Amino acid sequence: MGIFSKIKGAFKKEDKSVLTYEKGLSKTRKGFVDKLANLSKEYSEINDNYFEELEELLINADIGVSTVMDFMDKLQLRVTKENITDPAMLTEIIVDELFIIYVNDQILTNKINYNKDGVTVILFVGVNGVGKTTTIAKLASKFKEEGKKVLLVAADTFRAGAVEQLDAWSKKIGCKLVSDTNTSDPASVVYKGLTKALEDKFDVVLIDTAGRLQNKVNLMKELEKINNVAQKIIPGSPHETFLVVDATTGQNGISQAKAFKEITNLSGIILTKLDGTAKGGIVLAIKQEVDVPVRYIGLGEKQEDLQVFDIEKYIYGLFKDMM
Repeated sequence: MGIFSKIKGAFKKEDKSVLTYEKGLSKTRKGFVDKLANLSKEYSEINDNYFEELEELLINADIGVSTVMDFMDKLQLRVTKENITDPAMLTEIIVDELFIIYVNDQILTNKINYNKDGVTVILFVGVNGVGKTTTIAKLASKFKEEGKKVLLVAADTFRAGAVEQLDAWSKKIGCKLVSDTNTSDPASVVYKGLTKALEDKFDVVLIDTAGRLQNKVNLMKELEKINNVAQKIIPGSPHETFLVVDATTGQNGISQAKAFKEITNLSGIILTKLDGTAKGGIVLAIKQEVDVPVRYIGLGEKQEDLQVFDIEKYIYGLFKDMM
């Protein structure tokens, strides 16, 4: 059974998270899927012109040129092999191939890599303006709801207002915050934060960092120093390093992801503001081009709109009108 057939019958119940995916992906669905449906009506048979228009449609959805080229090769191969001539029959195959692009024979898990021996440390990286601090606050709130004792560490000592912003969030969600206005060294703030986490037996520590990509060498040294300090205080940490990317920036966001991957070990990507773009194909492109899984997606302003990424719910949110 293909993924299209599987998903079609999987989400009958009005699951809250499924509804969030539906609502959050509505702009992409209206732009991409409506055009795909019209393309199938426009052509009575599959030909070169159909493939050219489909290719343009996929690129416009921000799936990425190299990803689209690979996808089109596989699609055309299947069309020839299975002798498909009717465009209407291609929908299921398109869904299947998009799913395969993301999964790529890997076993995907979006569970947090918790430290079984004590404090779990999660490091957040990303350029200014992507929603990093808000994302940290939303995740902290989720962890709190799960009964975990959460500490925030304000190690973005570079950006004016970064500490104040995280401080305001910590008060709003009821989490402790460690900061130090007497130093510009983020590693020393991390040292202070992780020492407190051990002393006061916190479960999870979320560390905010600066994202000065215009000076990659300095940023790399800074992150190396933070990682070394974390490793000394809590061996094996950080247990996760999440890159926060604004989905509305499209290919620029993918460039950011590639640059951050060069300077630090990323374990996952958090895509914010996915509800604000009609180019939701960036989810597929960023995984394919950067080879780092999307772990969370932001589908709105509310806390519950930050969702653990689920490829099946994503595919359903995109194609529900065609199922």
